[in-house]
Amino acid sequence: MGSFFPASVGKGRPLAIMQFSTIALLALSCVAPVLGARSPGCGKTPTIRNGQYTTTVNGKQREYIVRLPDNYDRNFAYRLVFTFHALGGNAQQIANGGGGTLAWYGLPPLMTGNNSAIFISPNGLNQGWANTGGEDITFVDNMVRTIENDLCVEQSLRFATGFSYGGAMSYSWACSRPDQVRAISVLSSAVLSGCNGGTQPVAYYHQHGTRDSVLSISMGRQMRDRFVQNNGCTPLNPEPQPNGGRSTKTEYRNCLPGKPVTWVIFDGDHNPSQQDQGSNTPFAPGNTWEFWRQFQADGSSNPSPEPTSNPGNPQTTLITTSRAPEPTTGPAPGPTAPRWGQCGGQGWNGPTVCVSGTTCTKLNDYYHQCL
Repeated sequence: MGSFFPASVGKGRPLAIMQFSTIALLALSCVAPVLGARSPGCGKTPTIRNGQYTTTVNGKQREYIVRLPDNYDRNFAYRLVFTFHALGGNAQQIANGGGGTLAWYGLPPLMTGNNSAIFISPNGLNQGWANTGGEDITFVDNMVRTIENDLCVEQSLRFATGFSYGGAMSYSWACSRPDQVRAISVLSSAVLSGCNGGTQPVAYYHQHGTRDSVLSISMGRQMRDRFVQNNGCTPLNPEPQPNGGRSTKTEYRNCLPGKPVTWVIFDGDHNPSQQDQGSNTPFAPGNTWEFWRQFQADGSSNPSPEPTSNPGNPQTTLITTSRAPEPTTGPAPGPTAPRWGQCGGQGWNGPTVCVSGTTCTKLNDYYHQCL
């Protein structure tokens, strides 16, 4: 995974190896790559190109799609971004866009030039991320190792994002591998893929709708609050609310250096491409990149302008965005299930008709979903 010695080694500062005890060397060999480390693939002629690849985890073949930056430079260390699909989705859907989701969650047009990234879209088992026995985390471990042995990656700038089940997988990776992921962006999710560990700080962005009929707002707050605590931030009281048809962005105060938490709440349903009133642009891509771009290769973050405190609540910064009208993917009048909502399955007593533009799709005997 890369050198475990400080980045200054080999730059005019000789390492006095004899000063380290055997115990110290063993301890160093077990930690995650240091911040600012370039991957072993830097300088190599790559064998991985744009396309689909496979790896084997627990005897199961797993697939993932790779998207390289235009004019890939083998000597430039790129960001690495994992984009996890929702339940019922797949890697191709994220790579091409579809089902209400922008291609690669709308990030490539924003991450260009020196901010370019290598994007990975993995396939979940049974179109989801149950992470049974940690097998999906092992899948991510395998992808990281394979990609970074072949391509040039800045190992301190690994990111993940996903909607619904994909957000749960991003969250699980942050819990299980906090030293290997710089920041995550969770879109309308819940703790569905487990949280092994989950005690260390990771920079955290989350957006959620107050009227989410699939994964309630309380489930999103539960996820958020873990990293509010881990990151040493000051909790909120009272909870921020949407500003009418516009989302409210809250940047938590007093977080550990380099471990910010941002929470965005909006008046809407379960939707990966929510827009603010008056805009045609989903706000998730811009908010996600705004959050991620503060991080530098050494693991530090650029100082942001000091925000204006919300009167009466000095721990909270409230920023309202001005983007789009309410999406048309919310619940329609009458007994209809929204896009991404449950619409059938054994024991299901809710609506079985999906909102216009979606189809009730059987995922298993117990869960049918509007896709």
